[in-house]
Amino acid sequence: MTKEERIEKAVNFFKEGYNCSQSVVAAYADLYGFTHEQALHMAASFGGGIGRMRETCGAACGMFLLAGLERCALEGADRGAKAANYALVQELADKFRKETGALRCADLLGLSKKEPIVSTPEARTPQYYAKRPCVRMVETAARIFGEFLENEGKI
Repeated sequence: MTKEERIEKAVNFFKEGYNCSQSVVAAYADLYGFTHEQALHMAASFGGGIGRMRETCGAACGMFLLAGLERCALEGADRGAKAANYALVQELADKFRKETGALRCADLLGLSKKEPIVSTPEARTPQYYAKRPCVRMVETAARIFGEFLENEGKI
């Protein structure tokens, strides 16, 4: 599957109702031996800026979760592998921030600090898609991660 097909897959998952993080992770999970269902489980809590708290964008969190599948410390004392993971996450975050203007969900959505945090997701209506930039965030995160994989010669 090409990078463009994976980006389209991520966007389609979001449009089907999956959260932003699930959409990005599920588009690439097969590369790491995960099923679609496993991808949905491991990314579920990161949607809506982590549990709909409007913190770090869930699409970016999905990208960071995938970065951990690429580079991580398999031994607690492996500082070099930890540093490699953190460097990759910082690189991906920088690209995401430069393209979107922010990393924080509330900033991307233009929300004020006065708005209450609730756990109930909004209905996915045409009005929802018209006012939310989330499709673009999913597309951006999926593309940035796909470009990383292309540069690594993995897709």
